[in-house]
Amino acid sequence: MSNPLVEVVAAVIERPDGAFLLARRPPGKVYAGYWEFPGGKVEPGEPFAAALARELHEELGIEVERAYPWIVRSYVYAHAAVRLNFFRVRAWRGELHGKEAQQLAWQRADTVAVAPLLPANAPVLRALQLPFEYAITHAGEIGAEAQLQLLDRRLAQGLKLIQVREKDLQADALARFAGTVIARARAHGAKVLINSDIVLAQHLGADGLHLNSAQLTLQERRPALPWVAASCHNAAELARAVRLGVDFVVLGPVQATPTHPGAPVLGWDTFGALAQGMALPVFALGGMQAADLQAAWCRGAHGIAMVRGSW
Repeated sequence: MSNPLVEVVAAVIERPDGAFLLARRPPGKVYAGYWEFPGGKVEPGEPFAAALARELHEELGIEVERAYPWIVRSYVYAHAAVRLNFFRVRAWRGELHGKEAQQLAWQRADTVAVAPLLPANAPVLRALQLPFEYAITHAGEIGAEAQLQLLDRRLAQGLKLIQVREKDLQADALARFAGTVIARARAHGAKVLINSDIVLAQHLGADGLHLNSAQLTLQERRPALPWVAASCHNAAELARAVRLGVDFVVLGPVQATPTHPGAPVLGWDTFGALAQGMALPVFALGGMQAADLQAAWCRGAHGIAMVRGSW
């Protein structure tokens, strides 16, 4: 007989510098000594946000001021099957301290220095390596040199995730442009994904591949690149992306865009209904500007993907 599913809330408590909090399970608890994201069980009938506020007050002595729903991960332990409803906690009141004698440690996703971690957390740490902005190039529209100048400016400002999406460039020009983007991004510690072309991505040593929705439907296994993303427009495509094991998706269009005037859009309500509860990070796409980030967060998004808005 399978274990009943236990609903759990988990908090990614984040400082402005990008560090997040992990807590060590105290003696006497299952998996004592393991590190985890703070949180706990949801009481019957309790809203998840209320459970999060209660658990963080009980465990850490803080009052949550601002938290956003994020990803939902399921995991089967020997003692229980749990569904972890993650929230990103961006503001709180009070001084953090372990009220249950647990150790606390501020960590970064790419350099976690504590161990052992609860096994359910590995995909979460990978997701936390993603920034909130996913910038998409449009050199075919504004010219390669203009795009590279804008890229240099944004890299200097801290841009960390870029998709080279150039449907109008010929193969040789695309290879030259993409290679230049990768070289300049790498100098700033930024990741570059190539849209659609796995051969080009592998040849140039790109950080990853971005699958269009048609490719996502036909792909039988995850491409052999460090990072893989996919474009999605509906629940079926989102489910396919999860099964394929991609790292993140873009979902849209949320709003109207200049390149597709009059095209159907999801709107924020439908976007939120699709994004909340996803097991992987979702970026909102379509008519996005930097000011839309909080609206996206409130509806379960990891961040926003932009073409013109990024540049």
